[in-house]
Amino acid sequence: MSATKDGKMWRCQFYYTDWQGTRRKKNKRGFKTKGEAEEWERVFLLKKAGNMDMPFKKFWELYKEDMSSRLRKTTMKNKEYIVNDKILPYFGEIPLSEISAPMIRRWQNELISKGYEPTYLKTINN
Repeated sequence: MSATKDGKMWRCQFYYTDWQGTRRKKNKRGFKTKGEAEEWERVFLLKKAGNMDMPFKKFWELYKEDMSSRLRKTTMKNKEYIVNDKILPYFGEIPLSEISAPMIRRWQNELISKGYEPTYLKTINN
């Protein structure tokens, strides 16, 4: 981690490799704490690397950021409600690489046992 103090604020400055294999420099300023700067750098590198070891919760934040400009507000609000209420409590802290088909089936069986209608279950699963 390369967080440094810049006056009263913190900044992070580091190199990363983009999707074309080019080495690039990244500089971000204005963090109140060293921890915030290091966390931002870690998330940025995970996002750029396409690393599947990030928790589902972090992936959801990246997905929201990407899709909010492509979808209508009402569609995004619906997605946010379903993910925050039904998916994140179960898969939030689990890394994407560790989510398996049996885990998903167990989660789906829990939803079925709660008595939701088939059309609502289909919406959640989509």
